[in-house]
Amino acid sequence: MRVLGIDPGSRYCGFGVVEDAGGTRVRHLAHGVLALRESAPIEERLRTLHDGLTRELAAHRPDFVAVEDVFHAKNSRSALVLGQARGVALLAAVQCGARVRSFSPTVIKQAVTGTGRAEKDQVGRMVAVLLGISPLQGRLDASDALAAAICGLLRANAP
Repeated sequence: MRVLGIDPGSRYCGFGVVEDAGGTRVRHLAHGVLALRESAPIEERLRTLHDGLTRELAAHRPDFVAVEDVFHAKNSRSALVLGQARGVALLAAVQCGARVRSFSPTVIKQAVTGTGRAEKDQVGRMVAVLLGISPLQGRLDASDALAAAICGLLRANAP
């Protein structure tokens, strides 16, 4: 099974792709961050986000897409914009024909680190260990997306 994880955002959107390598092993296939021009109007950023995610979904052809839920935002405007970006991510995922499921940040952290209260850097380090890759530097959007993908792989068939 191949899973693409998405950490949605209106300025940066992380994506990560993993697949079942047999037993308890998980294989890393790809990851990246879609950077959206902050000065662009929101509708243009959402179009760019949709185009970028559609391109990645077509390139990797996942069986399952795991999207991180919105946890909190600094204010109501931020929550609204983040919700719009998350909606675009869900739309792109559904359009590719894969099964789609959302997971809360707590559930994703629990799946990867064993605790739902892990810090972002802890999640990033554990993702690197689980996938046998070097820790990702810079923005943590890609490691968060890989964590969502790992969670999706572990929970794809759970109720």
